[in-house]
Amino acid sequence: MTTSPPDWLPAVAPSPLDDKLGIEIVDYSPDRLVATMPVEGNEQPYGLLHGGATCALVESVGSWAAAIGAGPGRRVVGVELNASYLRAATAGTVTAVCTPVRRGRTLSTFLIEVTDDQGRPTASARLTCAVLTP
Repeated sequence: MTTSPPDWLPAVAPSPLDDKLGIEIVDYSPDRLVATMPVEGNEQPYGLLHGGATCALVESVGSWAAAIGAGPGRRVVGVELNASYLRAATAGTVTAVCTPVRRGRTLSTFLIEVTDDQGRPTASARLTCAVLTP
């Protein structure tokens, strides 16, 4: 792990869904948050990584990036997710790299690129999160 999570992040990380899917955040940098997820156990009936699992990975990594950007004492929720599937992943691990497009006072938008073990793009997504006031 290059950048550790901020001390003020809630101790509930990862979420129960992250735990079920095997999502692990490996770098908490606010400018490049990175997470991984195994393909095994997250396939659809044809042996390909399930699109819903990919969306859960994207939503999770983007939400954590939004939470870090919002700062302590603030909550974030996803309000829009757009994902395009570019290549099927059938084995190994996928890696999601989340970078900010815009961090605003009430809305933040992130670009999330998902790649397979060979570095080939498997999905590209955009997530917008609302920042809630306490």
